[in-house]
Amino acid sequence: MIIETGRIVSIEAEGVWVETIRRSTCGSCKAEKGCGQSLMAKWGGSAAYLWVLLEGRSPQSYVLGEEIQIGIPEEVVAKGSMLVYILPLVVMMVATSIAQWAYGSEGITTISAFGGLFLGGFIVRWYSHRIRFDSRLQPVLVDERKPLHFYTAAEQY
Repeated sequence: MIIETGRIVSIEAEGVWVETIRRSTCGSCKAEKGCGQSLMAKWGGSAAYLWVLLEGRSPQSYVLGEEIQIGIPEEVVAKGSMLVYILPLVVMMVATSIAQWAYGSEGITTISAFGGLFLGGFIVRWYSHRIRFDSRLQPVLVDERKPLHFYTAAEQY
């Protein structure tokens, strides 16, 4: 589980909005000098706002500005990265191959490549919108108020 510290910016009945600044992983990575994320973090970091479910905890036990720890399973990050980065490229390669085979024209092949990349991005956007409320993919609070529950493969489906 990837653990990140954040600050509560809003409290609602079902969850809290947490502001995080993506800096914690840059200190432990060996590729820090050659990484664009590290460079961006040094220029002030970019704040991210995450919705974190309370999972039965009382919203009254949290206060605005309180620092809390949230966790995201590595599996979610790995699968999400594969979806976001690989799927558009695969769709682009398939569209390019089909256009080259069917037409053999460089112009049509280039246009098909851009169309495939756009279609792949659209598929990623549609799929992420479809699964946005899946509780298995949401960040979880890591605190002593309620123990973490790790899903097994049988529970996921």
